[in-house]
Amino acid sequence: MVGMTEATDQAHILDGKALSEKIKQEIAAEVSDWVSQGNRAPHLAAVLVGQDGASRTYVDHKVKSCARVGFQSTLIEKPDDITQEELIAIVHGLNEDPGIDGFIVQLPLPAHIDDQAIIEAVAPHKDVDGFHPSNMGNLALGLPGFIPATPAGIMTLLERHGIETAGRHAVVIGRSSIVGTPMSLLLSRSGNPGNCTVTLCHSRTRDLAAHCREADILVAAVGIPGMVKADMVKEGAVVIDVGITRVEDASAKRGFRLKGDVDTASVAPKCSWITPVPGGVGPMTIVSLLRNTLVAARRSAGAH
Repeated sequence: MVGMTEATDQAHILDGKALSEKIKQEIAAEVSDWVSQGNRAPHLAAVLVGQDGASRTYVDHKVKSCARVGFQSTLIEKPDDITQEELIAIVHGLNEDPGIDGFIVQLPLPAHIDDQAIIEAVAPHKDVDGFHPSNMGNLALGLPGFIPATPAGIMTLLERHGIETAGRHAVVIGRSSIVGTPMSLLLSRSGNPGNCTVTLCHSRTRDLAAHCREADILVAAVGIPGMVKADMVKEGAVVIDVGITRVEDASAKRGFRLKGDVDTASVAPKCSWITPVPGGVGPMTIVSLLRNTLVAARRSAGAH
């Protein structure tokens, strides 16, 4: 296992893009074997409401990844003036469709729709995003269930790179139910990776920088570009940057650049390992979603 090392002029990169490609190959081989046994290909559906550019990009990546590993995929697009009742009806239809193994409703939703009501309408056994209260409860108790894709992807990133976590102090910035809270649970529970002592920080945390400087493993998931500066990170830390925000940049081809929560230029020289943005956590989120869908397909066919 790789422990905490003294930082060098160049941190080791936790390359989620390269690792995700390797895992997609593994999943594709599993799917090929599954289908050769007479089973239908796993089927993932996605519901996209409105025209949010970032959401469109994420969903497109998911659809392409499905094709890459041999999944079927369905994209349901609806305008941003859809009512909550209409969206719940779509969710119920997907719950009852025996040809759909798992599905996601891409967040965020328009302001007039209650995200939590939609999440709770999804059948837990098709909730491959892992957001339903039943799956979150199983996570908290250490019971089997779907784990939210981003935290699951981060754990895989740590595991596959052989990063030692047992006994380390992990600091998670952000307490959302999608990333921060499940991340803190996964890092603290018994397992490998895991067995960390975890501090969960948020907007009301006093002297955030002091907490961050204590971290052997620092996970930033707040959506504030460049918030984590070099003076908040101790030498040799492992830094996981979950944030990805579109920042206007007239010099960029697309008119914007993607920025993480970490000021990478100043922080990287102090780290032992760091995730890039883009190409770090994002691709791992998608492969975790694919993995959850394959598990759902096996369960629906009575396999394990």
